[in-house]
Amino acid sequence: LSRLWVKVGWSLKYQYGFAWMGRPVIQLPEDLVRVQEAIYAVRPTVIVETGVAHGGSLVFYASLFRAMGTPGRVVGVDIEIRPHNRRAIAATVARVRSLLRPDDRVLVLLDSNHTRAHVAAELEAYAPMVSVGSYLVATDGIMEDLADVPRGEPGWIDDNPKAAAAEFARRHPEFVLADPPQ
Repeated sequence: LSRLWVKVGWSLKYQYGFAWMGRPVIQLPEDLVRVQEAIYAVRPTVIVETGVAHGGSLVFYASLFRAMGTPGRVVGVDIEIRPHNRRAIAATVARVRSLLRPDDRVLVLLDSNHTRAHVAAELEAYAPMVSVGSYLVATDGIMEDLADVPRGEPGWIDDNPKAAAAEFARRHPEFVLADPPQ
């Protein structure tokens, strides 16, 4: 039933209907709750997110730091930043690394281009930044289940973040595939 709901929601652009404190956040509410669980469990001092779109998820993460009483920083990275969002969001991998301190607990969320090759490259680039005991999250593994719906692509069956994450975990035994904490 859950997978059917995701397929119908994708077709109806359900994920585009939400905002966090006035900024569009292109996420399913259920996904935001799951990410919050990981953030609360790890209590990182830095959250790095790729694929920031309008910045709503960055505001969400920053508000979680405030609600938890945790001093933390949120770094957003995107390959394309629309001009009206550029005022608030800009970074590169090298710049992100320069922002991290040795004592930071870093959690990374990869939510930009969802092709297998792009996610694989992001996993390799950002993995060294992730703290032991934290998470390197490749979002939208569900893409393989959306290959047969309107606005879906048949190639998503094999060309998706989940496939990239599985390959990465096989090459990097220091990382394991895991569901979010509950």
